[in-house]
Amino acid sequence: MLTNTAQEINFVIDFDSTFTKVEGLDELAAIALKGHKDHDKIVGQIKDITDRGMAGEIGFAQSLKERVALLPANRSHVTELIEFLMGKISDSFARNEAFIRENAEHIYIVSSGFKDFIVPVAASMGVLEKNVYANTFSYDEEGNITGYDESNLLSQDKGKVKLLRDLELEGDIYAIGDGYTDYEMREAGLANKFFAFTENVERQKVTDKADEIVHSFDEFLYINGLSRSQSYPKSKIKVLLLENVHPKAVAAFKEEGFQVELLKGALDEDELIEKIKGVSILGLRSKTNLTKRVLEHPNASRLMVVGAFCIGTNQINLDECERRGIAVFNAPYSNTRSVVEMAIGEMIILTRDIMTKSNKMHEGIWDKSAKNSYEIRGKKLGLVGYGSIGTQISVIAEALGMEVYFYDIVDKLALGNAKKCKTLEELLSISDFISMHVDGRKINTNIIGEREFAIMKDNVIFINLSRGHVVEIPALVNALKSGKVWGAAIDVFPYEPKTNDEEFINELRGLPRVILTPHVGGSTEEAQANIGEFVPNKLLQFVNNGSTYGSVNFPELQLPPLEDAHRLLHIHQNVPGILAKINNVFAKYNVNIKGQYLKTTNQIGYVITDVAKEYADEIVAELKGIDNTIKFRMLY
Repeated sequence: MLTNTAQEINFVIDFDSTFTKVEGLDELAAIALKGHKDHDKIVGQIKDITDRGMAGEIGFAQSLKERVALLPANRSHVTELIEFLMGKISDSFARNEAFIRENAEHIYIVSSGFKDFIVPVAASMGVLEKNVYANTFSYDEEGNITGYDESNLLSQDKGKVKLLRDLELEGDIYAIGDGYTDYEMREAGLANKFFAFTENVERQKVTDKADEIVHSFDEFLYINGLSRSQSYPKSKIKVLLLENVHPKAVAAFKEEGFQVELLKGALDEDELIEKIKGVSILGLRSKTNLTKRVLEHPNASRLMVVGAFCIGTNQINLDECERRGIAVFNAPYSNTRSVVEMAIGEMIILTRDIMTKSNKMHEGIWDKSAKNSYEIRGKKLGLVGYGSIGTQISVIAEALGMEVYFYDIVDKLALGNAKKCKTLEELLSISDFISMHVDGRKINTNIIGEREFAIMKDNVIFINLSRGHVVEIPALVNALKSGKVWGAAIDVFPYEPKTNDEEFINELRGLPRVILTPHVGGSTEEAQANIGEFVPNKLLQFVNNGSTYGSVNFPELQLPPLEDAHRLLHIHQNVPGILAKINNVFAKYNVNIKGQYLKTTNQIGYVITDVAKEYADEIVAELKGIDNTIKFRMLY
């Protein structure tokens, strides 16, 4: 399956900020100057000189001389540095240690750093010591660094060019690095190609000169058709996260090596169509709508999986995603407790009329009285919707002494002493508090309007923390002004601003005893952190392993880890005979199947097959070519 063999290529790899994540001399300075009163100043000076040299702003010989002159280090510090660097090998190089060991004869570390710390680190990954070319420190009798061997070609300007010319390597030479001195080998005509490596640092003066920009070693191997640890480099996979999702989500994807873009606000259709180009993984919350128009646009052709960083998924066209083989995941329980606590708190605030008293206090009015202040104990709470949030509210409210009633179109088992009402009208007529906890389906649009408010008891307290479209806002305004509704707490609205800079416009503004919150029922630090971990975990399981357990629109499969095999994932329209066609392809090429899994919905089928690593290239093309195929992926 490889278009090139490593034996035809010599790989000349930089060390600092390429093979490792950091600059060795900079870190040596930080270690040697630990506790020194001028630590930050001197380390900063050395790093500045390093950056100027790597960007080609000053000559390398000058850069090296100035840095070593500022370096008060000895052998013990070098030993400490080696231990530190062992944990700083670039992730993508660490993932591909097998490639390095298998092709060690053709892999060269050519660095302007120092063999003293480079050789032990490179050798731990299988690089041959004889293929490491770098400078060497000179020491005094006490082991203090006094300088370096200035006759070494790599201590001189264009040292890498001079060294490579002397080596006279046979075959193609690919130079991989992050600095201008790495490009100079290409400029001199000694390297066939220069690959600017940007996994750890990106310098525009270097990337501008590159034949190719690679975000990881995986990507380099992929581009050149070489064996690698990842079937498709994650550094080439784009992740778009919207609506300021939790930093934990951003970190989770970046740690895996994906290209990640985070936007603070929501996007409308046209904006999303523009931004989704080339995106494989999309994360959004409740304000961005992933519509059929967006999904059918050519810009969305690479979209593979969607994560809703919230409970609801009504903002996503689930049917169209399913039809196109795009799995969707959400966070059904991660913020449940936050919504529950807010609902209970708002009941107490409204029952005690705390907002009115607080506003008076701010005006300097001391109104100490019990007028319009009541306990919630003994009152009747009516829950419209008895899912994960409704049931938790039920338990807590009952513990506070309330009588709980609920209505749900689905038959639900009552918890504790809660009583199920046969109709919505029955619940509305008996409740002192009404709290909405229904989902975002279209059938729930305006289920509370003028008629429903008329059925309610006088002075009812009304709470909606579910979906904005379930309540007719003009009807609620009228009920508040007439006194039918004593107070209300509303967290969700038919139209909500896309960003914090947009004005919130709604008829409920300015009304007394009305708590308005900007869709923050589930927005606690704990809830957002939970969602920021839960949703990316589901998306990564799908991308890395193919597992779809917990998907809201896809056949659910919990797959075992992939071990010593290639995993082929085939998504197709659910028509008869597809599995037979897939297995006929494997039989045709005498492929050993190690495991196979199948699950279907009404629309699609999902077949996962683990096969032995040795198989013909033609298999992939034939599997993709099966009639009614929607998407095909290969993992290893």
